[in-house]
Amino acid sequence: MPAPLQIGITGGIGSGKSIVCRIFQCLGIAVYDADSRAKAVMTTDGIVIDEIKKEFGGLSYYENGALNREYLARTVFHDPEKLSKLNQLVHPRVHDDYKRWLEKHQHDRYVIREAALLLETGADKQLNRLVVVYAPEALRTERTLRRDPHRTFEQVKAIMAQQWPDEEKLKRANAVIYNDDTRLVIPQVLELHRQLLDGN
Repeated sequence: MPAPLQIGITGGIGSGKSIVCRIFQCLGIAVYDADSRAKAVMTTDGIVIDEIKKEFGGLSYYENGALNREYLARTVFHDPEKLSKLNQLVHPRVHDDYKRWLEKHQHDRYVIREAALLLETGADKQLNRLVVVYAPEALRTERTLRRDPHRTFEQVKAIMAQQWPDEEKLKRANAVIYNDDTRLVIPQVLELHRQLLDGN
C-alpha cells in the first residue's frame, strides 16, 4: 500500500486552522498539531530543555518544570535572531516527532500536519499538498483578541509580524479554505476531503 498523502494546513493566527482540522478529524482523518507538539517537546525533551535554559536562561522554566511561556515570549518575539535560535532548537525535534507519528498512520489515505509556521520553517517541503485557511487580517485580529483576552493588540500584531503575509501563503497554496464569515466552512472541507480521497 502506498504511503499516505501528507497534507499541510496553515494560516495566520486567528484564521481558523484548528476549526478546519477538527472538521477533518470528525471525518476520521488523523491530524498532527505541530504547535501543540512543539510545546510538548519543550517540556519533555531533555536535550531541548537544557539547550533552551542555556540559551535563554533558567527563567525559561518554572521550578515545577513547566515552560515559562510569558518570559520566553518576551525574550524572543521582538528579537528575530533569538526567535530564529529558538526555532532551530525546537523544530528539528518536532520534525522527528512527526516522522514517528507518521509511521503509525502508514495505512491512512491521507494525513494532515497543522502548523502556524509551516512555510516559515520549510516543513512544507516534505508535504504533498498545502492548504491555506484564509481570513482577512482585521478579522483575524478581532478573533484572536476575543479568544485570548490576555493578549494585547500589540502582542497579536507582533505574532503576525513573525508569520508570512497572506499573499505569500496563498501563492504557494494548492487549495484555500475561506473562513472569512462570507461562506460556510464545512462544505469547503467536505469538497476538499472528497478530492483528497480521490488522490487529487
